[in-house]
Amino acid sequence: MAGIHITDIEAAINWWRARSPSLDGIRACAEVLALAEVYGLLVYYRENEADEASMPAAAQSAWLAWYAQTPDAPCIAICSTAQGDALCKGCGRTEHEVQHWTQFSPGEKRVVWRRITQLGTAWRFNRYAERARPAHGGAATSAAASAATSAAASAAASVAISAANEVATVPAPAEAAAAHGTPDPR
Repeated sequence: MAGIHITDIEAAINWWRARSPSLDGIRACAEVLALAEVYGLLVYYRENEADEASMPAAAQSAWLAWYAQTPDAPCIAICSTAQGDALCKGCGRTEHEVQHWTQFSPGEKRVVWRRITQLGTAWRFNRYAERARPAHGGAATSAAASAATSAAASAAASVAISAANEVATVPAPAEAAAAHGTPDPR
């Protein structure tokens, strides 16, 4: 079985804290407490991963609830393994990972996600980042993200055009000093 990285456990704790905030400001919900126990032991023993198979049932259940709201596959529908690449240029997975993804456990999938995210070389993280769908995607969210991306690109393009049309002038020291109300240093 795969190991669940400490950052995934931390993300699950934070997700549960936002989802079920403490009513009295002191005691956390049962899911946070279960995950915090695993997190604390990882920190104490200076480990980075908890074994997926031997996690306490309450912690595993809380982690799986968090995992269910994350994107399942990193695929962006540009698979270069079909053309013979050993590593997909679109998502960063190996051919074996692409072919057997549905058979992987949640922990194994998160190991792959962690690796490709850390590498950050797959097109899903740069060239085609707009194809990467958010966890709570849907058509409305994707359309809003596309509109926001288009608006940002248009704004950046107009700023670049404006900047290209302007001629930068550097004022002489006396002009700069006068503009700021300070005496000429010469």
